[in-house]
Amino acid sequence: MPTSHPQQNDRFQRRPMVEQMTGLSRSSIYAKMDPRSPHHDPDFPKPVRLGKRAVAWRESDILAWMNGRQSTGV
Repeated sequence: MPTSHPQQNDRFQRRPMVEQMTGLSRSSIYAKMDPRSPHHDPDFPKPVRLGKRAVAWRESDILAWMNGRQSTGV
Protein backbone atom coordinates (compact mmCIF):
# COMPACT_ATOMS: atom_id res chain seq x y z
CA MET A 1 0.00 0.00 0.00
CA PRO A 2 1.56 3.32 -0.97
CA THR A 3 2.01 5.97 1.64
CA SER A 4 -0.91 8.35 1.54
CA HIS A 5 -0.35 12.01 0.93
CA PRO A 6 -0.27 14.06 4.12
CA GLN A 7 -3.56 15.78 4.74
CA GLN A 8 -3.83 19.38 5.78
CA ASN A 9 -4.84 18.44 9.34
CA ASP A 10 -2.54 15.41 9.53
CA ARG A 11 -0.80 14.85 12.84
CA PHE A 12 2.28 12.91 13.80
CA GLN A 13 1.62 10.15 16.31
CA ARG A 14 4.37 8.76 18.52
CA ARG A 15 4.70 5.03 19.17
CA PRO A 16 2.52 4.82 22.32
CA MET A 17 -0.39 6.37 20.40
CA VAL A 18 0.23 4.07 17.41
CA GLU A 19 0.08 1.14 19.84
CA GLN A 20 -3.23 2.43 21.19
CA MET A 21 -4.68 3.10 17.73
CA THR A 22 -3.69 -0.28 16.26
CA GLY A 23 -3.80 -2.52 19.31
CA LEU A 24 -0.28 -3.69 18.46
CA SER A 25 2.58 -3.98 20.93
CA ARG A 26 5.90 -2.18 20.52
CA SER A 27 7.60 -5.36 19.34
CA SER A 28 4.80 -6.11 16.86
CA ILE A 29 5.09 -2.64 15.33
CA TYR A 30 8.83 -3.02 14.81
CA ALA A 31 8.42 -6.61 13.55
CA LYS A 32 5.99 -5.38 10.90
CA MET A 33 8.61 -2.85 9.76
CA ASP A 34 11.53 -5.35 9.72
CA PRO A 35 11.95 -7.08 6.34
CA ARG A 36 13.80 -9.96 8.06
CA SER A 37 10.90 -10.67 10.41
CA PRO A 38 8.39 -13.41 9.60
CA HIS A 39 5.75 -10.86 10.67
CA HIS A 40 6.94 -8.21 8.20
CA ASP A 41 4.11 -6.25 6.61
CA PRO A 42 5.34 -4.23 3.62
CA ASP A 43 2.12 -2.20 3.78
CA PHE A 44 2.71 -1.03 7.35
CA PRO A 45 3.41 2.73 7.35
CA LYS A 46 6.98 3.91 7.55
CA PRO A 47 7.86 6.20 10.44
CA VAL A 48 9.02 9.77 9.92
CA ARG A 49 12.19 10.86 11.68
CA LEU A 50 11.52 13.92 13.84
CA GLY A 51 14.97 14.19 15.36
CA LYS A 52 18.03 12.16 16.30
CA ARG A 53 16.12 9.84 18.58
CA ALA A 54 12.49 10.55 17.76
CA VAL A 55 10.22 9.02 15.15
CA ALA A 56 6.49 9.29 14.59
CA TRP A 57 3.91 8.07 12.12
CA ARG A 58 1.46 10.15 10.12
CA GLU A 59 -1.98 9.58 11.54
CA SER A 60 -3.45 9.40 8.03
CA ASP A 61 -1.02 6.60 7.11
CA ILE A 62 -1.96 4.57 10.19
CA LEU A 63 -5.68 5.06 9.54
CA ALA A 64 -5.28 4.12 5.86
CA TRP A 65 -3.39 0.94 6.85
CA MET A 66 -6.09 0.04 9.37
CA ASN A 67 -8.87 0.68 6.83
CA GLY A 68 -7.03 -1.43 4.25
CA ARG A 69 -6.85 -4.33 6.67
CA GLN A 70 -10.57 -4.04 7.42
CA SER A 71 -11.49 -4.06 3.75
CA THR A 72 -9.40 -7.18 3.08
CA GLY A 73 -10.76 -8.97 6.13
CA VAL A 74 -7.35 -9.35 7.79
